Amino acid sequence: MTWTGVFPAITTKLKADGALDVAATQASIDRVIANGVSGVIVLPMLGENASLTQAERDTVVTAAKEVVAGRVPLLCGLAEGSTDNAAAAARNYKALGAEGLMVFPSLVYRTDRRETVAWYRGVGTASDLPIMIYNNPIAYSVDVDVPTLEQLADVDSIVCIKEESGDIRRVTDLYNAFGDRFSVFCGVDDLILESVALGVTGWVSGMTNAWPAECVKIFNGARAGDFDGVRPLYRLMTPAFHLDTDVKLVQYIKLAEHMAYGAPEGVRAPRLPLEGEERARVEAVIARTIDDLARLPADRLTVGGPHAFPV
Repeated sequence: MTWTGVFPAITTKLKADGALDVAATQASIDRVIANGVSGVIVLPMLGENASLTQAERDTVVTAAKEVVAGRVPLLCGLAEGSTDNAAAAARNYKALGAEGLMVFPSLVYRTDRRETVAWYRGVGTASDLPIMIYNNPIAYSVDVDVPTLEQLADVDSIVCIKEESGDIRRVTDLYNAFGDRFSVFCGVDDLILESVALGVTGWVSGMTNAWPAECVKIFNGARAGDFDGVRPLYRLMTPAFHLDTDVKLVQYIKLAEHMAYGAPEGVRAPRLPLEGEERARVEAVIARTIDDLARLPADRLTVGGPHAFPV
């Protein structure tokens, strides 16, 4: 696997009654691949991993494997509470066809540094799948920082860090400490241009679900050094990118997908659909983004525009 490029964190599509919508999920995966992403990640936090049963998770991975069909690498989020369950999940997802794992910290316990090292070492030795560490201390209160990674550098299967601490200086700290030992991915949409300037190799993106071609254009242009060329597009999309950092990013990004191309926006409880002033505020941001993008030259348009989603 080449750890570079845009890897959208795929939302899990649900029917009106809350059941999995496998066809809609597959259609959304096919859409982002058609628009140039370099990999896909199913069952991320954005994919409501923790709200699904294990049977549902298995269905999502199997369905994703079918539609990806070897065109790009398929990664699977791994979110468990115990080390034994996490190790079993790693083996299970490999058997289902995942080619890599994005591993969360334990969901039920705030591990200290010694325990965090043991957690990732345990998952890392459970299978030979390459691992991206999901580092989001803002959401999970566990920071896989430089001292922690120093104790994991000998685990060959740990190859990538999804950096989501919110501190842009962390990117440089990682490269100063480890050189090229780990690939570093930006994990928040509204820091991607800054992160590419500091050398990240990839981007785990939420809003790529709604606007894949535009996000790929931003990333590829920045990686090529054309910051002047992509900065206007980045500025245009940054209000929508800010929605990726809110606690309700699942609802916000699913709403963006719904408005951009007609995808279902249902979520699994305890999340609830947006309503009232909050929905109006988010709709306004998304509508403005759609309108502003429509004024750009046609060669930037995502394949599969409004109402392109099968209903």
